[in-house]
Amino acid sequence: MTAYTSSDHPSIYQIRLKGHLGPQWTAWFDGLQITLTEGGETILVGPVADQAALYGLLRKVRDLGLPLQAVIYLKDAPQASD
Repeated sequence: MTAYTSSDHPSIYQIRLKGHLGPQWTAWFDGLQITLTEGGETILVGPVADQAALYGLLRKVRDLGLPLQAVIYLKDAPQASD
């Protein structure tokens, strides 16, 4: 059984795509880090504000026409200290 994570705070996600995107797409993907692999994949990693923002990123992937290979939750994003 996996632990439940709340969707109302930022989390770090990895999104894997088949095909290469250039670094000029960073701004379009809300500043996520873009890594290109030798195997022909693009890996997007970074904080996503909430589930609505995650679905927005997935719509952008769909609009580009690149095959989605995986969406992986990595961890909760660090919270700002008060």
